[in-house]
Amino acid sequence: MSRDPASARGRNPLTLAALASLWIATLANWPLWRALRALPEMDSTRGWLFMFGFAGMVAALTLALLAFAAWRHTVKPAIALFLVSAALGAHFMGSYGIVIDPTMMTNVVQTNPRETLDLLSLRFLVSVLLLAGVPLLMLWWVPVQRLRFGPQLGRNVMALIVSFVVLAVLVFALFADLSATMRNHKSLRYLINPVNSFFALGVLAFQTQARPSGPPQAIGADVHLLSRASGARPPLLMLVVGETARSDHFALNGYARPTNPELAALGVTSFREVTSCGTNTAASLPCMFSALGRRGYEARERDQESLVDLAQHAGLAVLWLDNQAGCKGVCERVPNAYARDVPAGAQPLPPALCADGDCLDDALLHGLDERLAALPAERRARGVLLVLHQMGSHGPAYYKRSPPERKPFMPECNTNVLQQCEHEALINAYDNSIAYTDHVLAATIAWLKRQTATHDPALLYVSDHGESLSENNLYLHGLPYAVAPREQKHVPMITWFAPQTASDAALDLACVAGRRDTALSHDNLFHSVMGLLGLRSAEYRAELDAFAPCRPG
Repeated sequence: MSRDPASARGRNPLTLAALASLWIATLANWPLWRALRALPEMDSTRGWLFMFGFAGMVAALTLALLAFAAWRHTVKPAIALFLVSAALGAHFMGSYGIVIDPTMMTNVVQTNPRETLDLLSLRFLVSVLLLAGVPLLMLWWVPVQRLRFGPQLGRNVMALIVSFVVLAVLVFALFADLSATMRNHKSLRYLINPVNSFFALGVLAFQTQARPSGPPQAIGADVHLLSRASGARPPLLMLVVGETARSDHFALNGYARPTNPELAALGVTSFREVTSCGTNTAASLPCMFSALGRRGYEARERDQESLVDLAQHAGLAVLWLDNQAGCKGVCERVPNAYARDVPAGAQPLPPALCADGDCLDDALLHGLDERLAALPAERRARGVLLVLHQMGSHGPAYYKRSPPERKPFMPECNTNVLQQCEHEALINAYDNSIAYTDHVLAATIAWLKRQTATHDPALLYVSDHGESLSENNLYLHGLPYAVAPREQKHVPMITWFAPQTASDAALDLACVAGRRDTALSHDNLFHSVMGLLGLRSAEYRAELDAFAPCRPG
């Protein structure tokens, strides 16, 4: 049987795929091996054997996937995709202690350029160059052997079969240790790199495809406003959505540092036991505005309209004002704007408020009078729901979230490479962002007090999720909900009511304050806001309204 004249030159595509698989399984999966090595059960000969066997499983699985693309013209692009994906995943998982699951991938897909820049650093560049750049440079200069279609197909199929046989043998030989490790440490499965990224993208694509297209399911067909006492003014609720704020770093909740000096003097009530819907904005934000609650939202077969849609259906004036990467679809059907977009008639934003494309949260209050006046008068007469979506404590560049004159805790970490910072400096940077949020909320209350001639003002602040600050070597947020630590799910919730608001709504503020240690969650937000605005519909559940026990009837 004659050979192709060129078949003797270059490397066979399968050889390159096998070498890439070994590189990825060993070096590019260092976060996985670090996590496994930290487990007490790995500190033995049996543990070391398991880790070597697990590395063989990862290599076999990677080779099985690359075998599909082990052809002369496709093997290099496929290996490049695997190497770059693995290098990126290794950097972020290794640097911040995150894992890559479908929820995290949703967050990645929805990340905007400003957020991406905050994640870039010299460490990032070095990590990607070492894990992907070096092998890609070597790959570039290696010629690829050319075989006829039939022989190469046979080799690829054989490699696929051998890979699965090796994988099956290793799983069978190590099944007891494998099943126990995966059962007791579920997050490890999301560290297998880059299979975790490909799996997450596949799940995300399937979920998107499986969910019915078209507009979301309508809610609030019977929504109506309760009658108000004679002479009562229409409600004006400022719903402030915080970002990455931890409940245990609020002085109002017992934190030892004075992170809430301004709010402490304003008679607010801070709820201390509030749990988030998710551990990142992409998951939490739509969930907390949904009537379904966390479990119902996760199990939904199609999207529904949200709390702001319901308020709009009721004839209220609604405005969503964003200082973040967008509202994740929540505000698409109601009036919305970005804080950096100055409304007509307002003074230009001071340059110090918006530098390098990022705006400090004070920008949310700039031109707010003009924004309110621009809403339809007939709707304002029924009530107003204003949603401010903060930049808050968005990391890892915490130092950017507070202006120079509002940094009470120094020195602070002034880099996005959090592992390079002293722990005290990291906490200082984060606490400065919380102290600045305290100032912004106090300024918001000051603005609300000026609206008492025409409305009954109130404020409700709640963060979308929390944050890990190096506890257990974890940074940022986004771990799967089932295994996420309390720091990523325990969020602050603060309320303020003008005296006339409480009187007109027959709301017992002493009762509200007495409920500050009641266990609540984002599941309560939809129904609590309906109660504060005096809205009722089939979706309203009084038992989930945090303020219902403090109103008569």
